[in-house]
Amino acid sequence: MGYITGILIVGIVMCVPITAIITDYKRKTMKFKADMVREEIELERLKQQNFIIETEKMKLELEQMKLDYTSGKNEIMKI
Repeated sequence: MGYITGILIVGIVMCVPITAIITDYKRKTMKFKADMVREEIELERLKQQNFIIETEKMKLELEQMKLDYTSGKNEIMKI
């Protein structure tokens, strides 16, 4: 009976470090995933800002082309 009790005590004592290792691993994994999600959100925010900037740039270029085209028409009419 004492032998079985000793084995049970050793088994219980060994479960504590194993549980701690597993818990630490899961905690680190969740932290890593949370960091990845934060970085993905930041990347999407930067992509959106870049899209808005590029769209505004294209609008300005289009306006400049319209102005160049209309000024060219006026020069042709003067001739």
